[in-house]
Amino acid sequence: MKKLRKAYVFLIMAFLYAPIVLLILYSFNDSKSRANWGGFTLRWYKELFTDGTIMAALGTTLSIGLLSAAISTVLGTFGAIALFQTGKKTRRALLSVVNLPMLNSEVVTGVSLMLLYAMANIQLGYLTLLLSHVAFCVPYVVLSVMPKLRQLDPHLAEAAQDLGATPLQGFVRVILPDIMPGVFSGFVMALTMSIDDFVVSFFTTGSGVSNLSITIYTMAKRGISPKINALSTIIFACVFILLIGINLSDLKRDGRSKEKVEQVRIPY
Repeated sequence: MKKLRKAYVFLIMAFLYAPIVLLILYSFNDSKSRANWGGFTLRWYKELFTDGTIMAALGTTLSIGLLSAAISTVLGTFGAIALFQTGKKTRRALLSVVNLPMLNSEVVTGVSLMLLYAMANIQLGYLTLLLSHVAFCVPYVVLSVMPKLRQLDPHLAEAAQDLGATPLQGFVRVILPDIMPGVFSGFVMALTMSIDDFVVSFFTTGSGVSNLSITIYTMAKRGISPKINALSTIIFACVFILLIGINLSDLKRDGRSKEKVEQVRIPY
């Protein structure tokens, strides 16, 4: 039975990561053909960093991603706190509304936002792209912060104010440190969703402004360039390193918490 489980897990991992491994290998292929191996080379990485179109799209993607993630984190955190302080019935109804953009089709969201900007007479461009990313990233932040709020002592803010802290000081020094893991997770989730998005960006961007997904889609019509393989490899490596760093920090935090518990344990 154990062998069957291991084989099943291996098949799932192979199904998920075999295409990525193949993409990484072909990013070092000297031949443009995906059917032949022309030898090991780094020229696609060199050409990648000298391609003005891809570098401009990368800059737009990073700026939109970081700005939308930061704005969404602030809005989503305060929104989660406001929802947490409402009644249970009202909270459930509002959470259903907040979660709707995550369940809704991206095509519907993109077309709806495009029509909204047209009715408001807002020209499609960088601003509309940023606002659209903020719109669909906020629910992910709320979803990440809300569980941390449920774990808090409901009287923690009142206790901080009884000890002389102002509401702002109580939030910054007491509430925020406890929910910071959820806030950070929401930020990373919003950043990931912004970088990954194509459909909403396609409908809400204007001429001269395109992120990586739109640029890659445009280039794919003429055939996949090995430079795209190189770019995808770099993105995968950055995400992989980020995940390792987060997991190591979590392990260190768990180790410190266990040491503190052992230090305050009363011997019998």
